[in-house]
Amino acid sequence: LKSNPSNNEEKEAQTQLTKSDELQRLHSQALSAYQQEDYEAAISLLDEILAVCVWDAELRELRAECYIKEGEPSKAISDLKAAAKLKNDNTEAFYKISKIYYQLGDHELSLSEVRECLKLDQDHKQCFSLYKQVKKLNKQIESAEEFIREGRYEDAISKYDSVMKTEPEVAVYSTRAKERICHCLSKNQQATEAIKLCTEVLQLEPTNVNALKDRAEAYLLEDMYEE
Repeated sequence: LKSNPSNNEEKEAQTQLTKSDELQRLHSQALSAYQQEDYEAAISLLDEILAVCVWDAELRELRAECYIKEGEPSKAISDLKAAAKLKNDNTEAFYKISKIYYQLGDHELSLSEVRECLKLDQDHKQCFSLYKQVKKLNKQIESAEEFIREGRYEDAISKYDSVMKTEPEVAVYSTRAKERICHCLSKNQQATEAIKLCTEVLQLEPTNVNALKDRAEAYLLEDMYEE
């Protein structure tokens, strides 16, 4: 304005100033809501700010953190992916994305994201530790699936038992492993064991189509046609 005063520019400048004051106010409220653990309010305020400040990596990371606290990790992923692109060498964002995918049971995407972190910093302790865990699990699952394709069901069962030992904490891996073991037992004509294990999976996931099909096959082997 000092260099080129004119009515139009003054109006524009005043509008932008008012908007920036408003955004700063929203920012303070968002931080305050976050500190008070009112994550829903914080998300709503951050939505307003990010509609204007699209390229702010730190605000995206804050909103991702709120999503995680609210138990909506998949929503956090897109904010973290944007933050990873917007901020150079953002190993923290890659680590968090990898961790979320891992918790959600997507070990392949988790592995690919943690590799991105290690490309930026091969000595990153958290990423290296997660990488070792995911790589081991990934290898066991791939090898179990290879055994299933070859019809080596005993070997596949033993490999999926190892999967459950490798990751006892994240329930999704145990459930998947049991679902695949049930499949192997059914294919191997071990009907009683298959029915028992598939039923266990179906108590956790009543609409698991694979477990329903494999239990049905096992019931057929036992001539239990109604079931």
